[in-house]
Amino acid sequence: MSNRNVFTISLWVTAVVILLSNYPIYSNGSRQNVSLLLNQNSSVLEPYTTAKNDTLETGVNGMEDVVNYNLIAPRYEDHLERSSIIYGLVKVANESNVNPSCHRHLKNIRRGILRKEPWAIKALDASGTKPPGFLFGHNYWFGSKDGCEAVRKPVGITLSANHPRIMKLGIITDVAPFNMEYRVVYLRHHSPWQVEIKLMTEQIIHVGLCLPTSCETEEIQNLMTDYIKEGHYIENDIYDIQPEVMYVKDLKMPSDIFERESFKLLSVCVAFILAMVLLASYLRSRPQTDAKSHVNENDATATIAENFDEDDLLSLWNFPKVRNFIMCFDVQENLSKMFCMRESKPTEIPVINGLRSVCSVWILAFHVLWFMYFTVHNKAFLISYAEKTFFQYISSAPLLVDVFFTISGFLQTYNFFRNTKKFEMIRNNTFGQNVKEFLKMIFHRYLRLVPLYLVVMAVVDILFAYIGKVSVYDIHDKFDENCANYWWRNLLFIQNLFEHNEMCVNWSWSLACEMQYFLLATALLFIYTKNPRLVKITTVVLLVGNILWSYGIAMNNMFQLSFDAMFATGTVIYISPFVRILPYIIGSIAGWVFLEYNLRPADLTEVQEKSCWHLSLLVFFVCMYSTIKRDIFTIMAITLFVVGRVLFSMAVSWMIIGSATGRSTVWSRFLEAKPFQHLNRISYAIYLINPFVIALFFAFTNSSTDADPLMLCVLCTGFTVIIYVISVIFSVAFEVPFCNWSTQLLKGSSNKVTTNGITCSSKPKTS
Repeated sequence: MSNRNVFTISLWVTAVVILLSNYPIYSNGSRQNVSLLLNQNSSVLEPYTTAKNDTLETGVNGMEDVVNYNLIAPRYEDHLERSSIIYGLVKVANESNVNPSCHRHLKNIRRGILRKEPWAIKALDASGTKPPGFLFGHNYWFGSKDGCEAVRKPVGITLSANHPRIMKLGIITDVAPFNMEYRVVYLRHHSPWQVEIKLMTEQIIHVGLCLPTSCETEEIQNLMTDYIKEGHYIENDIYDIQPEVMYVKDLKMPSDIFERESFKLLSVCVAFILAMVLLASYLRSRPQTDAKSHVNENDATATIAENFDEDDLLSLWNFPKVRNFIMCFDVQENLSKMFCMRESKPTEIPVINGLRSVCSVWILAFHVLWFMYFTVHNKAFLISYAEKTFFQYISSAPLLVDVFFTISGFLQTYNFFRNTKKFEMIRNNTFGQNVKEFLKMIFHRYLRLVPLYLVVMAVVDILFAYIGKVSVYDIHDKFDENCANYWWRNLLFIQNLFEHNEMCVNWSWSLACEMQYFLLATALLFIYTKNPRLVKITTVVLLVGNILWSYGIAMNNMFQLSFDAMFATGTVIYISPFVRILPYIIGSIAGWVFLEYNLRPADLTEVQEKSCWHLSLLVFFVCMYSTIKRDIFTIMAITLFVVGRVLFSMAVSWMIIGSATGRSTVWSRFLEAKPFQHLNRISYAIYLINPFVIALFFAFTNSSTDADPLMLCVLCTGFTVIIYVISVIFSVAFEVPFCNWSTQLLKGSSNKVTTNGITCSSKPKTS
């Protein structure tokens, strides 16, 4: 071989060695060099055009990879940039708008997507883009939170090797070379191509993105702003979305949640209840001797010191008042009373148990629809379902609040006039004595209502502070902020006098109405004992004045029966105590008429009484279905609203009177069934608990909800069972013990030490 040939061969060998040294070698067997990747994806690279090489980019392991961008198809990358939000963010990232680590990781994602590396494609697939249904409210572009989790660690799934598959195994096994996490970006859109219902926040697009952990939340927000400004996203061209970046969530638990005052309050309440329950259980297990049982509480201390040893001195058996208070927390006794079913006494009206129980569950079903609204991706169709004939019994459920107001008004008057001894005492008392009696009644009502109410407020504050950070949804109700700022309004029962958007636990507006009506009715009843004529005239003036006020305020606000109009007038009409007092007045009048004229079964024949029952039920359901046509004139809508509530309250009043007279029909026998005694005892807990349990459940879901009628039935059934169980627990822990204590205080101290108080039947107030 000649020297010339040897020299030529040497040059070729040197050139090959230099060429091979320029290609990166990866230690990871799952990675392939660029040459092999291009060979595998030759079909994708066929349309690639030649272009000038880009600059060097730093690889994952710190080495510099020469990415030959003359091999990139402009159409392919342009499609990614315009169709994929995450790829668009990667393109706009540079050293000036993100930190170095974030910039390096984003560029690695870009390179991985172009090379079709499995981990990068998983990140692309897990990030959200516009789904179908935007026109009718689908603003939840979540992608897949679980898919982003699969980018960080292999999916725990076992597949048999006996079956041939065309899939790339890296979909399961490959993970990102750096930490990735799921974030949600919230955009307010201004597109005319979406049905705008005007209920809560609707025009907020939720975009889920699988991005490097190294990228700060503020940097992601800035990247999204830059990407929007460049106007590359194709959906913006089609639907005129015109998005505006609001904020970004990293879905991490807030660090200060355990420092909130509500958490401290709840901890104290739970610790106190547990201590009382343990003490009550201990005292229940202690035998009570006859000698100790005859200790007079007025001179208990002296007797103990004289007759009992040191162990007896420390025993709570020797302090009747303290022991009776502790025994109010006896779980075993309280549960037995809660679930007991007995024959109704002659002075009781058993139909009230059924009315409260049925309406509580009925409104619970409405709350399922209301609180799932912020997760529904077909909002327009959900509202259309609510306007159909079949679903009127749910969409008109807010009218059932008047059932509770009517019952409360009736019982307030009925119980006052039936207690002739107390009636005469108030008549003969001086003004100062009646003021003390009035304050005493307020204290006992406050004692029965506030403990459970306060605990629910604390729970709602904590949970909404939590889900506000970790939920993928934009939470419209800022209860954590409202409860922190306006908790005192709730404790004073005046929260319904302010804007409904500022309320803490906004479904408690009716509880405030009940307390305000109780104060007014009690004051009028006290005055009635001395001047009946004045109170009768005042009641008539209140009734007529309320009707005129309702017409005036509704006309001034152009009230209509559409859901958006009703929501817009929530503060001035729906939760206003001046508008909602009408059924309470009618119920109070019905209670007075029933006792004043001493109505009895003999006053009506059996046929007449059954006819009244059928008529009342007919009026009841006609009023429920009267809003089936919602596009009517303002004056007609107001008339239907006012007159319908008058007739509705009168129908409920007859049901109560019909049951109180002693006769029964097939309808009353159902509502007087014994199981409703138990449901009525926990109806107050159901009322307070069901909205936040429903909202909490939906807030923790990671995908939007479809408003499907069949699924709604399943959800309502499931929520009823869950809320029932939770209500029993909350009622036994935070309601019944204080009702027992209130009953003991009202009865006064007794020489005989009792084992427990009497469980009170709470009066539910519903939203």
